[in-house]
Parts: sequence; C-alpha cells; structure tokens
Amino acid sequence: MATIDLILLHPPTLYDFRKRPGIHGPISDVVPSTPIFEMYPIGFASLSEYLERHGLRVRIINIALKMLKDRRFDVERLIQKSKPVAFGLDLHWMAHVQGALALAEIIKRFHPETPVILGGLSATYYHEEILRQYPFVDFVVKGDSTEKPLLQLLRAIKGKGDFQNIPNLTYRDGGNGIRVNPLSYVPENLDDMAIDYRHIMKKVVRYADPVGYQPFIDWYTYPVTAVFTCRGCSYHCKTCGGSSQTFRSMANRRRPAYRDPRLLAQDIFHIADHLLAPVMIIGDIFQPGEAYGLTFLQEMKKRRITNHIAFEFFVPPSRDRLERIAEAIPNFNIEISPESHDEEVRKTFGRPYDNKSLERMIGDAIDLGSKRIDLFFMTGLPGQTYHSVLETVDYCQYLLKRFQPYPKLIPFISPLAPFLDPGSAAFEEPERYGYRLFCRTVEEHRQALMAPSWKYILNYETRWMSRDEIVYSTYEAGKRLNRLKAEFGLIDRKTAESVERRIEAAVRVMKQIDEIMALSDPKERERALDSILPGDLSLHAYSMSTVCEKKELEWPTRFIRMNFIKIVKTLLMRRKPNVSLPSSTGPS
Repeated sequence: MATIDLILLHPPTLYDFRKRPGIHGPISDVVPSTPIFEMYPIGFASLSEYLERHGLRVRIINIALKMLKDRRFDVERLIQKSKPVAFGLDLHWMAHVQGALALAEIIKRFHPETPVILGGLSATYYHEEILRQYPFVDFVVKGDSTEKPLLQLLRAIKGKGDFQNIPNLTYRDGGNGIRVNPLSYVPENLDDMAIDYRHIMKKVVRYADPVGYQPFIDWYTYPVTAVFTCRGCSYHCKTCGGSSQTFRSMANRRRPAYRDPRLLAQDIFHIADHLLAPVMIIGDIFQPGEAYGLTFLQEMKKRRITNHIAFEFFVPPSRDRLERIAEAIPNFNIEISPESHDEEVRKTFGRPYDNKSLERMIGDAIDLGSKRIDLFFMTGLPGQTYHSVLETVDYCQYLLKRFQPYPKLIPFISPLAPFLDPGSAAFEEPERYGYRLFCRTVEEHRQALMAPSWKYILNYETRWMSRDEIVYSTYEAGKRLNRLKAEFGLIDRKTAESVERRIEAAVRVMKQIDEIMALSDPKERERALDSILPGDLSLHAYSMSTVCEKKELEWPTRFIRMNFIKIVKTLLMRRKPNVSLPSSTGPS
C-alpha cells in the first residue's frame, strides 16, 4: 500500500481516562458522545475528502473511540507502527487539550522527524502559546477552513519546500523563533468542500477499520448523520467560541460562509440513498436569509425522502417558514436552545427572542406535524441563579401542560461545561459578563482536565453562582425534569427511576470527593479517590446518562437503518469528482 500522507487522530478528552478515576459529570448527556467526547469533528470528513480529491492519501483514526471500546487497545503500538508523512490532531474545543497534547507527545517519542499538525478553533486561539510551550507540536493551521492551507503544507513537507507563503500557518522557523503567517485564507462559501459519507464508507473498507471511522460509541445501532450549512455565525452568544465576534477576531471571518442550498440538499439525498436514519442540519437554514432557506426547501421537494430531518433554529421561525418545511419534508423535527426560561437571562446570553415567540413556534410546529421538538436549557449563564435554574424546570412543566397531549415536546437541561470557550466574549471580558475564570492558559486547562470531578474541571464560576451551585443546581434541575418527563409520559417509570438513582449516586460521590479534596496529604487523597472510583467504572456509573437517559436524544428511525445494497454498489463504483454549483442564491 502506498504511503499515507496524513493520519488524522481524534483524541479523548483525557488520555488516561481508562486508569485515572474521576466523575466527568453530565457534560455530554445531551450530545451523542460520551464524556470522553469521542465524536471526531465533522471537519475531519471534509478535510479527508478534499485532500484525497487533490491526490493525497488520508486516514482518520478515532483514537478516543478505540480506547473506549477496547480496554486493551494499545495506543502507543498503533502510533509506533504508523508511518505517514504527517500526523494531524484536532484541538477544536479545549475539552480535548489534555488528550491532544498527550497524543502529540507520544507521536514525537516514536517519530521525532514526523511533523505533528494541530488545527481547530482552540488551536487557533492558542497557536503561539502551543508552539512555545510544547515542542512536540510543529505546526498549527489556523482558522475555520483549513482544507487548502493543509494541502499546501503537506505538499511543502513532501517536497521539502518552505512554509513562508502558506496562509493561516504558524510554525517554528528552524531556530527558537516562531513564524506566524497571515490568516488570509477565509473562503466566502463552502461549495468546494463536502461532508461525503460515501467517501467515508470507502475509507472504512480501504483500511478495514470500521471503529477508526466510527463517529461515536453507538453509531452503528443509531447511524445519525449531519450536514452543515455554514462556517461562522451571525449571532453573538456570550460564552460561545463560535460566535460572530469570536470568528471575526480569531478566524478573520467577517461574515459566515454558506454552502449552496442546492448542494446542501444533494448532501442529504446522498445520505438518504445509503442510510435510513435521521439527518441533522447544522446551522439555521434561514440564517443566510429567506431566499437561501426557501431554495433549499424547493430542492428537497423534488425528491421526497422519508428520513427524519432535524432542523436547528437560532430563533423561532415564522409559521410561513414552518409551512414550507412541512410541505417539503414529511418527517421534520426541530431543535432550539432557549437556554433559560428567563427572557432577560436569554437576552443577556445572546438569544434575541421572547417566550411568546417560542411558544407560538411550538404550537405552529405541532399543528403542522412536527414529529419531535427538542428544547435545550443550560446552567451557568450570566444573570442566572440557583433559584432561576429551578424556575426553568417550572417553565418546562408549564409548556408540557399547555401543549398536551403532544407526546414529543422534550426539554433537556445541562451545564455549560467543562469550559468557557477561549475567544468568547465571556472569556475575553469575564468581569463585564459576571464570570470569574480559573483557567486562562493552555497548561491551566490541561491540568484542570485531570481533576477528579467536573466541579474542579470547570474553568469558571459566576457572580450569581459558585461552582458548587452550578454543579448541584444542574443535578437538582435534572432530577426534577426527569420526574416531569415521567409524569407526562415522555419516558417510562423504569427509565425515570434509573436516571434518579444515577443522579443521587453522582451527588453522593461528588460530596465524597469534596471531602477527599480537603485532605492535606496528596498520597492520602489519591488512595481515597481510588477507593471510591475504581478504574473506568466511574465513567459509566456517574457520568453517563446522568441527568437524562442518552436514548432520549434519539429521533425516530427504522428497524433496518442501512441500505446495504446501495452501500455495496457505492463501494464498487469508481469515484467521481466533486462538482460545485455556481452560487445563485446568496444571503439576502
């Protein structure tokens, strides 16, 4: 087999999670992955497709998932026997900083001459600090779109060329200095990039590695997929590392880049050909304007697919827009994140709508046949108190009563954890927004992830809630919301009882950890932690499906979830080049 040019490795949050005891908490209860965040970034798929289209060979290996599925999986052995031209690691969110740096260090131990490349928003924010502090990282490719700069970098590495004209690149100059090239590659649209699951299927076969390409732990039983509308955002949520202000200051993006709505529809058609499972549309289809969303829906009407399609909305859509969705998509679902019931808290955070608008949308969506409506609330917001968190649960009760007997209005609540995103408004100006930060540097975040419970991992508290209050209000709200779901028939009694037992166990052990952390002798602390959190038992017992059962997140799907005949045909077909459409429908 020809030499692989790039191996993309996805790290766990904590490299030693199989040995080091700890409670990661309910930080991942409302996403498909576990607290190890084994879901690799969707950008890996677009990078792989783009680089292979331009003649390079790329492999993705989900290290986090391999470690999670097999306790005996030997990471070092895999890295030692891998001999690509370069290794790439994602550091998109700081939750992966400890795992990413640990893998980078292992790579350099076995392959001192092989370049290690980091990318992602967090790597972008800390690009110079990473290269100054961690000699086992050679390059950081900055920005939200690294396909073209990475292609240029790999060609330069292979041809032993120089790096000074490669956009978005930070690197060592061969001595002790660091060179920072301008962040000038900021594509205006995403029409030359694709999340092509046919490409991923072929790579699974090429490398005989279904686990290495598996997105998250239960994907083969629940093969949900995603397509993306954009990179960048028009909104300015105060704690978000992907807000408009953050993209502007950190990634040099003045406005979002959108994928042509016709290509977006085509992406979904390709998925529907192969998978009979839900598809999540990342990004509000109406964020670019009315014309974009309606063009996409017109394309979707041309071919009626039965997959459940989940729409993410940043603000409640009008009834007219929902009617257009209902006409085009037989099985549509809705996700929206009000964050808090308190309109003032929501406004301060950056969500510009009131409860009346939210409730009108819910009523319209039910009337028009939405198969499911998910509402996501959060703890740890500016202006939010312990009492306010519990009042959010009261508001959920009000909504469930108001919209009876609709059985699929499903509220969730989870913490803003583990970190405030570097580059977000709250991270840059914590005092202004009522936050107190405990971690600023890369190393401080890396060390925090090795703490024994998520309370000590949190890199912030607020003027209104201490870390204690953020933690215990989350558990209390989760317990009350869990009881509400059972009362309204959203979950069965057995599930509700199981969730409540896990919440009570987590709270009990969290308090034991607090007592242990007060011990003055480090060795005594370590022994005590080992006694209550043996091995990786803590991950499953106290950090999985804590404030809700993970399966509550699942949209409807069929018994047979894959079109195996179509998949086989795709694997046998010769690859056709990706064709971009001219963009005739831009933001209005």
